[in-house]
Amino acid sequence: MATEVVEDLVPEPEAEFTSLEAGLDALETAAESRKPWWRRVLLAKVLPPVLAVVALLLIWDLLVLAQIKPAWVLPGPADVWDELTSNWSTYQISAAIWDSVSRGVIGFAISVVVGTVLGLSIARIPWLRAAIQPILSGLQSLPSVAWVPIGIMWFGITSGTIYTVVLLGAIPSVTIGLIDGVDQIPPIYTRVGRNLGARGLNSARHVLFPAVLPGYVSGLKQGWAFSWRSLMAAELIAVSPHLGPGVGQAMAEAGDNNDMAMAFGILIIILVIGIGINAAFFAPIERRLLRSRGLVRS
Repeated sequence: MATEVVEDLVPEPEAEFTSLEAGLDALETAAESRKPWWRRVLLAKVLPPVLAVVALLLIWDLLVLAQIKPAWVLPGPADVWDELTSNWSTYQISAAIWDSVSRGVIGFAISVVVGTVLGLSIARIPWLRAAIQPILSGLQSLPSVAWVPIGIMWFGITSGTIYTVVLLGAIPSVTIGLIDGVDQIPPIYTRVGRNLGARGLNSARHVLFPAVLPGYVSGLKQGWAFSWRSLMAAELIAVSPHLGPGVGQAMAEAGDNNDMAMAFGILIIILVIGIGINAAFFAPIERRLLRSRGLVRS
């Protein structure tokens, strides 16, 4: 009798498989019943920033209505828009955007190449790490604008000054990001790779780079941020007709003309370019990387 009771309490294998199958079916049903992708994108990614922008514009309008500053010092959003659209060609905004973005991309690309080679070398050579890493940390904390007078004395008001400031601003961030990524690799990865025959370039390709990607991508994002900031600092100070237009130069021209509305408009353009490049380039890479590691749901 006791044996029969125990047998009744122990689930049969077929019942276990049936329960498991029902659970999997429930998961599939839940996945199929999710909201359409366009609704998820609209609600999770488009609507929040739009609401944030609307809130900022309302706060800006309230500050203007409160007259905490004269209108020529704190123009309203409508005044900024009118000034920006009416004097777009006067300040050569289209050409300035093109020149600044191209300079930023070229400088950042050079920084990625130099920073990657330097970071791998420092991460793998202990005496080189002890010698150079503290200097890189100091350079990363140094304001980029401090390099502008030195660059002008070295190269004059030329493109050489612009690229010098951009490189010295971005290379330390890319290098340190790669070093941090290498330091975060679990030692067992390299040991397993070595046991499987991955050495030299094969080890770097199949073990090192996949494991270092999260820290490396973070370093690249920070490197672009420093590159863009350094470029704006250089263009604001190193102003010359021989350099061609630039967003920073347009900002300096607006300041010389006491055109506060245009200065606000160019400031918004600088913000939009920085946010746009991050959203169009770095965010998809980071999202794909996280999804490949099972760290995001969709």
